[in-house]
Amino acid sequence: MKIETKHGMIYAVFAFVMWGLAPLFFKQLQFMPSLEILAHRVIWSALLLVVIIGLRKNLHKVKAILTEPKTLLVLVVSASLLGFNWWLFIWSINNDHILDASLGYYINPLLNIALGTLFLKERLSKLQYTAVALAVVGVMIQVVTFGSFPIIAFSLAISFAIYGLIRKLAAVDAMPGLLIESLVLILPAIVYWYGFADSPAANLLENSWYLNALIIGAGLVTTAPLLCFVEAARRLEYSTLGFFQYIGPSIMFMFAVFYYHEQFDQERWVTFGFIWAALVVYSYSSYRNMKKLKP
Repeated sequence: MKIETKHGMIYAVFAFVMWGLAPLFFKQLQFMPSLEILAHRVIWSALLLVVIIGLRKNLHKVKAILTEPKTLLVLVVSASLLGFNWWLFIWSINNDHILDASLGYYINPLLNIALGTLFLKERLSKLQYTAVALAVVGVMIQVVTFGSFPIIAFSLAISFAIYGLIRKLAAVDAMPGLLIESLVLILPAIVYWYGFADSPAANLLENSWYLNALIIGAGLVTTAPLLCFVEAARRLEYSTLGFFQYIGPSIMFMFAVFYYHEQFDQERWVTFGFIWAALVVYSYSSYRNMKKLKP
């Protein structure tokens, strides 16, 4: 197996484990509106990236991106998708919809398969097509039998799948690209924080050091897994990346059911059951493909 592929797998594992643990962090800020938490995610992650890129002396890469209008436009689009995904994820956690977030990120790898086939010309095996079909059947049963559509789950899945595709196609390094995306979002974030934030934690000078540490820590919780994900996406086939992506939602699922005791009714059993079956089939297919890569 190529060394770049191995590194991509390591980055993928780190990214999805950190995302799986994210609900534990954001639940600590549940008393704050989701838009206010989003503003802090944007602001502190941007400042953290400036420090990291400055220490690595890579500011010239950021300047180079700013001189390329087409690349900059692509990152504006990806930033918009990322901001929406960040906000909806926070809203889901703080409104007791962790199971919906978990389902969204279970569906996401299967959307990666579809996007990889449509836009990256990646070939799928019969097993992979079967996996996608199982997922579609599971969602359709929920729609027809229970009369509901998993809007939160699909919104999270679609926004992040398209974001990942754009970042894979864009010839931009992980950290400079993420900094540009954060800078695109930082002005509206500052405007919201200054003009509209009204939670008890809005004024940092009146907060305890612990609360401020949590608020500022949103930057680290945001930046670390995303950087790992972008690095993984650049080293792995987009469909292979989906093999690791169920790590995060599995951790979320366990927290939602066993720690936060969210309701897991018949409707959820049906949908999750088909998605899990799809992931088993897809994982087996990916495992066989990975064995073929070994010398």
